[in-house]
Amino acid sequence: MKSVSAKFGIKKVLNTLGIKDVNNGTSTGKNSFSSSSEIISSYSPVDGELIGAVKITTKEDYEVVVETAQDAFKVWRTTPAPQRGEIVRQFSEALRENKDALGKLVSYEMGKSFQEGLGEVQEMIDICDFAVGLSRQLHGLTMHSERPGHRMYEQYHPLGIVGIISAFNFPVAVWSWNTALAWICGDVCIWKPSEKTPLTGIACQHLAAQVFADNNLPEGISCLINGDAHVGELLTKDKRVPLISATGSTRMGKIVAQDVAARLGKSLLELGGNNAIIVTPDADLKMTIIGAVFGAVGTCGQRCTSTRRLIVHDSVYDQVKDALINAYKQLKIGNPLDEKNHVGPLIDTDAVAMYKEALNRVEQEGGKIIVEGGVLEGKDYASGCYVKPAIAEAEPHFEIVQHETFAPVLYLLKYTGDVTNALEIQNNVVQGLSSAIMTNNLREAEQFLSVNGSDCGIANVNIGTSGAEIGGAFGGEKETGGGRESGSDAWKVYMRRQTNTINYTTNLPLAQGIKFEF
Repeated sequence: MKSVSAKFGIKKVLNTLGIKDVNNGTSTGKNSFSSSSEIISSYSPVDGELIGAVKITTKEDYEVVVETAQDAFKVWRTTPAPQRGEIVRQFSEALRENKDALGKLVSYEMGKSFQEGLGEVQEMIDICDFAVGLSRQLHGLTMHSERPGHRMYEQYHPLGIVGIISAFNFPVAVWSWNTALAWICGDVCIWKPSEKTPLTGIACQHLAAQVFADNNLPEGISCLINGDAHVGELLTKDKRVPLISATGSTRMGKIVAQDVAARLGKSLLELGGNNAIIVTPDADLKMTIIGAVFGAVGTCGQRCTSTRRLIVHDSVYDQVKDALINAYKQLKIGNPLDEKNHVGPLIDTDAVAMYKEALNRVEQEGGKIIVEGGVLEGKDYASGCYVKPAIAEAEPHFEIVQHETFAPVLYLLKYTGDVTNALEIQNNVVQGLSSAIMTNNLREAEQFLSVNGSDCGIANVNIGTSGAEIGGAFGGEKETGGGRESGSDAWKVYMRRQTNTINYTTNLPLAQGIKFEF
């Protein structure tokens, strides 16, 4: 019988993406080379097979990478923004040409469904398209001066090197959210992908490097380093890197924030989410079940926007509960490259252990498991990373409910009275990323979106918590970090703001009418 990798042509995928000799480490010029003998081995959670290995970046390697990026910045920052947009457009074309291969590698290395892998690459294409348009819209402001014969305006300049630390769950899309905007703004990037998904990082670096080479541009515009948190610290503690964009757990984000703040750098943090959907008596229950199930089990519950809590009014609680139980019976769990399956594996056995611990904890605190979980066994689940999505009836005050469980565990909570009570439950957690309400009641919807409503960075009406369009700024509040990526005016974080005053007279009047004469 063919292995999963052979059946779905993973070797061909790697060759298409320029990844060769993967068992001995992979390199691509100064912007991602490594002299280290240490490697990261990437095993697929799909079948437990070794995909390949990547060399770990040493401190000496890192210095070469930074110098390469600094040299590239001198060229890139003086390239007109619309011309930078043309380079990003060419990169988006490379993504289009390699969408199937890159989407398949994302699926195989990370474990999300192939359709979600393709969707992630489409997000990369979309943010590139957004950035191309933005390249002609990096607008400042013109203001009236209080002094006669003076003009004031604001403009934006590139920061320099942007350090990007990304997470395994969206191994390429979140990098592109940052990189496409940073490139448009005239910055160069150093990327440390998750040590759990290094090969997707290598693949993206190959595509970008080819575009820069074809245009006779320095390779250091896009740089790659590989390794664990120790390699990440090289970025976060480096004062030559003015902005660090980090995606991951709240625990990781607090460490990054302290390191960057200690040198008065800038940080953009996208951290944990404990996302909830409020279901009111006026909800469309069919829409509710679709949104809740995908939100809870999509990417095997490993999205930062995954639905963790379902807060249901007592008048429709039993209906929702029964419908959810029935929907979960129809879920197909298995190889994510097989499109008939809805749910793939968790990223690794450590994630499985956390999943099992969460289910134990909810029962210890007095909750009730209404859709049983468990680890799947057998030849089709040889990696040991496949689990059953579970649902638990719980109380809002349970400690486990207050935490983000990065796995397909949905907590079913009940509220009484009006939507104010549901909002109190929703907001009473330390995370503040994504939220949603299912209702056809205009007053409830508007209250949810009001200043007294959801305290999250994302608040949706009749849409689930999971998934976001690149046109809107993405991010959350409280322990989610407060950062914003992707659309709207998120580009401003990648630039430094400068106020300019021009005196076109022969006099030097001072502000506020101050007199200082000789």
